[in-house]
Amino acid sequence: MANAYRILVVDDDPGVLRLLSIRLKSQGYEVATAQSGEEALSNFTGVRPHLVITDLRMDGMDGMTLFQHLRDQHPTLPVIILTAHGSIPEAVQATKNGVFGFITKPFEAPYLLQQVESALRLSGAIPTDEDATVDNAWREHIITRSPEMEDVLERARMVAPSEASVFIHGESGSGKELLARAVHNASRRASGAFVAVNCGAIPENLLESELFGHKKGSFTGATSDHEGLFHAADGGTLFLDEIGDMPLSLQVKLLRVLQEQQIRPVGSTNPVPVDVRIISATHRDLEHEMGEGRFREDLYYRLNVVSLALPSLADRREDIPLLANHFLQQLAQKYDKPLRGFAQEALERLVSAPWPGNVRQLYNVVEQVAILSTTPIVADELVRKALRDDTPGLPAFADARRDFERDYLVKLLQITQGNVTQAARLAKRNRTEFYKLLNRHELNPGMFKHART
Repeated sequence: MANAYRILVVDDDPGVLRLLSIRLKSQGYEVATAQSGEEALSNFTGVRPHLVITDLRMDGMDGMTLFQHLRDQHPTLPVIILTAHGSIPEAVQATKNGVFGFITKPFEAPYLLQQVESALRLSGAIPTDEDATVDNAWREHIITRSPEMEDVLERARMVAPSEASVFIHGESGSGKELLARAVHNASRRASGAFVAVNCGAIPENLLESELFGHKKGSFTGATSDHEGLFHAADGGTLFLDEIGDMPLSLQVKLLRVLQEQQIRPVGSTNPVPVDVRIISATHRDLEHEMGEGRFREDLYYRLNVVSLALPSLADRREDIPLLANHFLQQLAQKYDKPLRGFAQEALERLVSAPWPGNVRQLYNVVEQVAILSTTPIVADELVRKALRDDTPGLPAFADARRDFERDYLVKLLQITQGNVTQAARLAKRNRTEFYKLLNRHELNPGMFKHART
């Protein structure tokens, strides 16, 4: 079926293969099987699985040997190992080596399916559509499987062939320049230049010269003619990032350029025609800025012909494992380190982090752990320190319920100053049951006889 995850199941027991295939296919997965590790490697290229489930003990190549072969060639591929001979040392060693899960047979189907779903989600695997005919080269640098992000990209693809100005709104670090470049790549101007400028990073007294150019001697330090970024982008696309930081005096001149399609370099009286498509972006609320008189309304509507709103990383959490593994492989090459992936707990911490800095912050965190990691599998502790996460994780449900129950009993005993009969009445429990609760939590009512509420 289209858009399905492919799973390769390896076991030398035909009955187990048949049972696993039935269970996985019933959940919509595409399933291929192999009865040995050697057969799995031979068929791997044709299957191209998103996940491998393999038995540990098999004649010939065993599951761990198969895993090592797969890990060498496909470091982000999740592998779940099944065994009827499981032991704690084997499980610990397997997970240290990067195996996603280690399940002892016989196993419950719901648990297996939960592990499969978790492995696919945390590995960043993307189901592929074999019938897809759309050329995605224009967006090749945007890594996503988020429905929200795909909606944005579809709008970008539709507007790209036009000459309409595009306005991108998104938080800092969310990838506005990547989206702008994708629009350029999908446009008729793709063979022309893509020029990006951050309007907030250039001093106000230099921004006009950077955009429109200047003539020699037009101001102190102008020792030669300078063409400017509009001229450099002629025939292509100019991306004005953080347009909300542009001073009002320059907004007037930019509006005139957009209306007349010509620039006037600083110190020149002769206009120069330019053919430039404008894509602009900001993290600011420009409607609020207009209301405060800090941004021109006429320029806003000239720039905002088509608007694209980029979701924050926190709103596309399904992309976090995909991006983290992609960055890790890039950085492994950059720093020449044998990095293979993240421990499951590390990926879960990444997925649940708040990410105020968005994708840019994620890259920074992955780079930090890539530099510091001394093992092929990045440990959770490294990720925790990189995120500066000093908060403990959520307790298990049983632990949380036990703590609540004990605190509740302590509060009752404090209120009643250790009077068990009165405390049991407030709790709507009989004395016998209430005493059992106290004994379970090793609470002595006598300790509260002189307590104050």
